[in-house]
Amino acid sequence: MARMKFLCDADRCIECNACVTACKNENEVPWGINRRRVVTINDGKPSERSISMACMHCTDAPCAAVCPVDCFYTTADAVVLHSKDLCIGCGYCFYACPFGAPQYPKVGNFGSRGKMDKCTFCAGGPEVDLSPVEFQKYGSNRLAEGKLPLCAEMCSTKSLLAGDGAIIAQIYKERVVKRGYGSGAWGWQTAYKETVAI
Repeated sequence: MARMKFLCDADRCIECNACVTACKNENEVPWGINRRRVVTINDGKPSERSISMACMHCTDAPCAAVCPVDCFYTTADAVVLHSKDLCIGCGYCFYACPFGAPQYPKVGNFGSRGKMDKCTFCAGGPEVDLSPVEFQKYGSNRLAEGKLPLCAEMCSTKSLLAGDGAIIAQIYKERVVKRGYGSGAWGWQTAYKETVAI
């Protein structure tokens, strides 16, 4: 079974925000919530890099580990989803997530923020696939239609990749080798304090 993953190639991202717009339009995301955002590091400097961020659908999701009502679940495709019917709006998932993926429609104290919202990898929610109720709560279910998330499909530079993690990793590896700097991929030495020949 495929493990669905996102990967953003920082060498290709041009900070156009097409992914953000595609997500908001496809899923009719409420005002004030951004399931996806573009983060720029070293803005305006020669080492500037941009990366598209959303829920990374972690293998061992910290948001699921801290949820007191167990509203998170993982699909057969390894997509981390949640039930808005179970969510109590406590905010624990927001604090546990290293990517800032969980979003709330209101600012407030425990339970007054509303139901949590996050990237669903365009896989809907626990309701019946492609039903109006599913779309109203979670947005488009493109996976049930045999499509990939629209954010990745709309990326003009193909910086944002989505799909089977093994295929995504192979595509990225080929790009890095073609660029000719092997493990010189941006952030590699910072993260791993070493270089590795490919």
